[in-house]
Amino acid sequence: MTAEFSGKAAIVTGAAHGFGRAISLAFAVRGASVWACDVLDDELLETERLCRAAGGACVVRAVDVRDKSAVDAFVASASEATGRVDVLVNNAGGVLGQVGRPLEEVTPEQWKSIFDVNVTGAFYFVQAVAPGMKAPRSGRIVNISSGAGLGISLTGIQAYASAKAAQIGLTRQLAHELGPWGITVNNVAPGFVRSNAATERQWESYGAEGQRALVDRIALKRLGTAEDIANAVLFFASDNANWITGQVLSVDGGK
Repeated sequence: MTAEFSGKAAIVTGAAHGFGRAISLAFAVRGASVWACDVLDDELLETERLCRAAGGACVVRAVDVRDKSAVDAFVASASEATGRVDVLVNNAGGVLGQVGRPLEEVTPEQWKSIFDVNVTGAFYFVQAVAPGMKAPRSGRIVNISSGAGLGISLTGIQAYASAKAAQIGLTRQLAHELGPWGITVNNVAPGFVRSNAATERQWESYGAEGQRALVDRIALKRLGTAEDIANAVLFFASDNANWITGQVLSVDGGK
């Protein structure tokens, strides 16, 4: 598949490292004007540097996706600078440093914080870009969930599995609501990928035996890469996916 995005503008959230950085770079080298955001300033600047070094256009901003006013301002800036937002990739999320613990020990704040960053933030961004996509009757929205949203979380974190499942439900609902305007809404559900500091810690926690067992459960007998996830996003954002919406694509090496 060859996908080009020259003349298009793409917003990528959670772009400081891992999937978000790979997705930003993939769009940038294919001609898109990338607007990338995260709360991690230093790593976000490295994403910008890599995109520009590859010959792409990239603007970065520090944005907390849980802050609706900040989300609205960021989308407004991108829209004013580029004329329109063609692609939104809701990648921001994660476990926020939490670890698995018995459900009796989970505080309301811990539960809510994971839902806010994984689900509410995505909702805010779709709210912000929807009017600009409805006007030309076109747009691509891709949400990044997790295999945890389709089964169970390897982290053991109840809120994370629940939030990713909720995000998949949101994807399907919005696909039907926005479909009449030619806007597609799809979801990529990655398997375990060593893509950032959190997943490196998770990988190390399994030990040699646990690592071998995890890989053995994968049909292709290897872990994936952030680029594998970016390729799935490119497909959903491309013209090749014109008649695909409300779908969840598991990118996990086969389970």
